[in-house]
Amino acid sequence: MTACGLDFGTSNTTLGLDGGGEPRLAALEGTADTLPSAIFFPRSGSALVGRAAMAAYVEGQQGRLMRSLKSVLGTSLVDETTPVGRQRLGFKAVIGAFLAEVKARGEAAAGGTLREVVLGRPVHFVDGDAAGDARAQDVLGSIARDIGFAEISFQFEPIAASLDYERRVTGEELALIADIGGGTSDFSIVRIARSHAGRADRATDILANEGVRVGGTDFDRQLSLSMVMPALGHGSALKRKGLSMPVGIYQDLATWSSINRLYDGRTARTIRELEREAARPDLVARLARAVEDERGHGLALDVEAAKIRVAETGETVLDLAVLEAGLSVGIAHADLVRHTGLLAERIAGKIAACLAAAGLVADEIDALFLTGGSTRLAHVRNAIRACVPAARVIEGDTFGSVGTGLAIEAGRRYG
Repeated sequence: MTACGLDFGTSNTTLGLDGGGEPRLAALEGTADTLPSAIFFPRSGSALVGRAAMAAYVEGQQGRLMRSLKSVLGTSLVDETTPVGRQRLGFKAVIGAFLAEVKARGEAAAGGTLREVVLGRPVHFVDGDAAGDARAQDVLGSIARDIGFAEISFQFEPIAASLDYERRVTGEELALIADIGGGTSDFSIVRIARSHAGRADRATDILANEGVRVGGTDFDRQLSLSMVMPALGHGSALKRKGLSMPVGIYQDLATWSSINRLYDGRTARTIRELEREAARPDLVARLARAVEDERGHGLALDVEAAKIRVAETGETVLDLAVLEAGLSVGIAHADLVRHTGLLAERIAGKIAACLAAAGLVADEIDALFLTGGSTRLAHVRNAIRACVPAARVIEGDTFGSVGTGLAIEAGRRYG
């Protein structure tokens, strides 16, 4: 076994192995076959990845946590460097360090060297920019080559998920595959049949692909800006008439890939100056503490966890005592829908384009296959289901369908 399928996700990563036609996901952290896409560089010692990386940060170890690494692909950040301890590392090197560890753990599970890989990719790394999209794929491919893969190819993530689903069907059907992940939302319309699975060329079965760069981290960001950042002064006035707190600081604090920009010393001084000019200095003082104590990543983790609790139970209380004793924010499902409803509509809006590209109408879709962590959000699911109301809803492996499908594709391409 020398081939694998690698689903490098914004939030989670999986690696699929094809063992003689029976795909399986490799254990990447203990017995878990999903690995959070996070890396922690301690002040001394080796980098940690996954849950261990986030635990080190939460436990207060000194170092640098980076998450949602995939989100820099297709942006100018991928060519920049970022401070890690006393040195600066390029984002490509950071992604490479993470994926190299994933490869090593996959090889331990496979019992040998992995030489060939099918990399999952969103339908669009970059919305409306074909050249930027191609560059993002080229960067990911070059990183895979640098960490030791000799043969590299790509497959759209929803197409990979369709290969996982195809193992379940008995007849032939038209399926809409919805992969709603941490960074992107992707759709494919595929003609599914077990009798088609062995075909070398499935091009005629793939009727349309569509996608948008909106995913779970965008929901986290919007929820943070709307429900948490006002408690830190977002939207509050300055003493000078007509002026309010600058929004850029709050946007950076709510966005994984830009949080570390705030830890440069200059930003903390700027915030303290704004505190003196603020109509509500008590709120801005909380912002100052968040930046000075480097609490941004912890806040982002707490907001994500709050979103998940709201999705599961309908409401939650987000504890902000790390910024001020007794401070908390209550969040209900209605708040989540109100502040992120437009994102759900943007995601579902791509289904109409996908149907049009396939030359189909909604009632012709037999099955809706759902995968990706953000399908757990009820208003996202409802928005998608409303587009194909007659289709049967099939639940995929939330985090594993794409990796499993990529393993199937790897077996087909590389034998």
